[in-house]
Amino acid sequence: DSFHCRINYICHKFSIETELQSKSKVCANVFCGAGRECAVSEKGEPSCLCIESCKPHKRSVCGSNRKTYRNHCELHRDACLTGLKIQVAHDGHCREKKTDQAAASPVVCYAADRNELRSRVIQWLQTEVIPDGWFVKGSNFSDILLKYFKSYDNGDSQFDSAELLKFIQHNDSAVELQSYADQESNKLLRSLCVDALIELSDENADWKLSFDEFLNCLKPGFNPPEKKCALEDETYEDGAETQVECNRCVCACGNWVCTAMTCTGEPPTSPDAEAEMTEEEWNLRVAELNKHQEIKVNFLKTSCLNK
Repeated sequence: DSFHCRINYICHKFSIETELQSKSKVCANVFCGAGRECAVSEKGEPSCLCIESCKPHKRSVCGSNRKTYRNHCELHRDACLTGLKIQVAHDGHCREKKTDQAAASPVVCYAADRNELRSRVIQWLQTEVIPDGWFVKGSNFSDILLKYFKSYDNGDSQFDSAELLKFIQHNDSAVELQSYADQESNKLLRSLCVDALIELSDENADWKLSFDEFLNCLKPGFNPPEKKCALEDETYEDGAETQVECNRCVCACGNWVCTAMTCTGEPPTSPDAEAEMTEEEWNLRVAELNKHQEIKVNFLKTSCLNK
C-alpha cells in the first residue's frame, strides 16, 4: 500500500509540474493586464481570467470607488470580477468624503512639542544646580526637583496635571511654547503637553505622578519612547491624520486626538479668541476645549471592529 501511495504521489507531482511547464510555455508571450492572469484552456490555448487569489501582503490603497483595498492586486481583481473601471485614487485608507465645511485640525501636543517642553524644563532646572563647595553642601538635580515637588504638592505626595502645570508656570518665560499663531492655542498646547508628560512616566496609570515618577519623567538621560497610533491592524507615525465623518483626527504621542464638530451643523461655539480673558475665564476655556478634544481611541477601535 505504501508503494502504491508513493507512486500516486510521484505521478501527481509530475502531473502538476507538467501542467505548470505547459502553462509557462503557452502563456509566455501573453499579457493579460492588471487584475487578470493567463490560464490554459482545455484546448491548450491561452485565456485571460480574473486572478484567483492575490498574495497576502498588505499595502492599503484607496480605489476611485472610495473603497479601501488590502493592496493593488485586490483592487484590480475586484475591477475584473465586477467589470467596473476602478483606479487607484491614492495610497493608504480612503478618507471620509469632506463636508462643505472642512474640518479644522485639533490643537494637540505632538511628541516633538512634549519633548521640547520637557527639554526646556530640564534646562531651567539645571541652571539651579549648585555644586558642593569647600564648606557648603550644594544641591543636585534630584534635590531641586524635590524642592519644587514639595512646594506645589497639595499634601497627597502626588502631582496631578494642575499641580504639574503650576510647577511649570513657575518659570513661565523659560517654558513658553510658540507652535501656533495665536496665544490661546499656545496656552492650550502647554496644558495638553503637561498631560503628555504625565502619561510619559505614569507607571500605575492613575494620571498622577509620585516623586519617583516625577523624577523619572525629567531625568536628563531619559529618552522618551516613540509611540505610534494603531488603526485597522496598522500603525501610524506621530502627526499622521485621518478623517472620521466631518472630524479630523491626528496621531499625537501614541493617541488619536479628534476634533468634536457636530457633523450636521456648525462646530461648537467658542468665545472670541481676540477678547481679553480673566484667569478664571481662561481656566474654564481650557477645560471646555479639553473636553471637546477628548482622545477618541475607543471610538476609533469600535468603528474598526464594526467594519
